[in-house]
Amino acid sequence: MTNTDDLLPIGLEDRLPAEARKATQAMRAVLVAMEGHGYDRVRPPLIEFERSLAGRMDGVQTRRLFRFVDPQSLRTLALRSDMTPQLGRIASTALADAPRPLRLCYAGEVATITADQLDPARQRLQLGAELIGADTAAAASEIMLLAVEAVEAAGAKGISVDFTLPDLVDVLATKEFPLAPDQIDKVRRELDTKDAGGLVEAGGEAYLPLIHAAGPLPEALEKLRALDAGGALASRIDGLQAIAARLGERARITLDPTERHGFEYQSWFGFTLYAEGARGALGRGGTYWIKGSDEPATGFSLYLDGLLPALPEAPVPDTLFLPLGHDETAAERLRAIGWRTIAALSDADDAADLGCTHRLDGTDPVAL
Repeated sequence: MTNTDDLLPIGLEDRLPAEARKATQAMRAVLVAMEGHGYDRVRPPLIEFERSLAGRMDGVQTRRLFRFVDPQSLRTLALRSDMTPQLGRIASTALADAPRPLRLCYAGEVATITADQLDPARQRLQLGAELIGADTAAAASEIMLLAVEAVEAAGAKGISVDFTLPDLVDVLATKEFPLAPDQIDKVRRELDTKDAGGLVEAGGEAYLPLIHAAGPLPEALEKLRALDAGGALASRIDGLQAIAARLGERARITLDPTERHGFEYQSWFGFTLYAEGARGALGRGGTYWIKGSDEPATGFSLYLDGLLPALPEAPVPDTLFLPLGHDETAAERLRAIGWRTIAALSDADDAADLGCTHRLDGTDPVAL
């Protein structure tokens, strides 16, 4: 009978050997892809001062953070729910004098008090890359291509990308479709939910055509361009076309210009990644500004948990059984060239039961 103390809290789970092996293999592949493009890995701490985590990006929701008081400083600490603000802090402090553009990547666990409505997990492995100090279509294209290459390296197939324009309402509200300051958030919310009635009620009737300006990128851009009589969105539309041209045929591209879910701090460009067989979105990215240093950046975050069920089982490497009294020098030599070994602790240990594929006979492996 299971002791209730052994149960895990809602939204948390163990990764047993087969799944942990699969996750580790995918993580390594993603990190190799990012390092191959010149992104240096950093490892920020799991816990920071709450004000630091919440103060580097717009839209960080402190109510989702696990918070507690540090007995040393008597200040409020928080468990990170997103590593991107930590990269912003590092870029603005320890690496403030490093040459720009600065390319950084990361991998680590994050946790939230409450789960997303579409994902019950409260602890996830987050991987990502940030290109800091550039706010151009070229920078966004590099990040977009890297994100696709990273999920391909992890084993994703049938990749699709959904572009969005997070600051669309802010841009249009200043001139083309004027809104009062207290209307902007309401119009954003109704556009995000595609609620035509709510949009009219919020005073955003002029924004109704944007609900239908979504779909495959070429057609959606044409609709968007037709709405942009004043040219306020011209540079953004050109930027999306440039990014799509760099991406080519590597992914199916769609556009939902009013999508805001998951883009709390992005500026002119955002994207969401999907793949065949994956549960939900694999990740999101886009352009943003680091608060405090007011430095532009472009990046992405991946959450591979949803992809794991679609990946084949990671192969278990050949495992060599070392009997009692084995030649330790031979065992060290074989481990140095990649063998995995399991040493017997007693005469009762059985090589097959322990999952071994070979047995050390003298100085050489022999298949079981």
